[in-house]
Amino acid sequence: MMSRSSTALLLVAILLAACSGGEQDELRQWMKEESKGFRGSVPPLPQVKPYEPVPYDAMGLIDPFRPSKMLADQKPGGGGGLQPDLNRPREPLEAYPLESIKYVGAMTKSRQWHGIVQVDGALHQVRPGNYMGQNFGVITKITEMEIDLRELVQDPAGDWVERTSTLHLQAKEGK
Repeated sequence: MMSRSSTALLLVAILLAACSGGEQDELRQWMKEESKGFRGSVPPLPQVKPYEPVPYDAMGLIDPFRPSKMLADQKPGGGGGLQPDLNRPREPLEAYPLESIKYVGAMTKSRQWHGIVQVDGALHQVRPGNYMGQNFGVITKITEMEIDLRELVQDPAGDWVERTSTLHLQAKEGK
């Protein structure tokens, strides 16, 4: 007679053999039928054109990075001999960049306009002929709405050229 453990082992072996055979055959048959029309195809690679180098001949062209290229547009003689007067005494408002100076008011004194400017919280009275800003700016005209200046700045060639700047009247804050 067989023991219980050997009977159980025989029963498990029979069940495994029964389960493994039929389903796999059906699955293999289905895969064959479904894959009959499939054939893998890879399109051919495109034809590669051979590289043709293009000659670059810049010998006759002007070098765009040459420093003298920037000077080509200038008139001969440079900035007309303009130079700031470095020997004159500097005025207090020349210590500040023009962007930090605010035009806050105007008044007339002896029929001449005077401007009131503010810098670092302090008020200063200016008139035509005074200097302000860090570019040797001299005040040329004062009106109720603006102060006009003529500044001397250096161009890329190192020549001094004139530039005009304007300070507009600042509106009161909070209005």
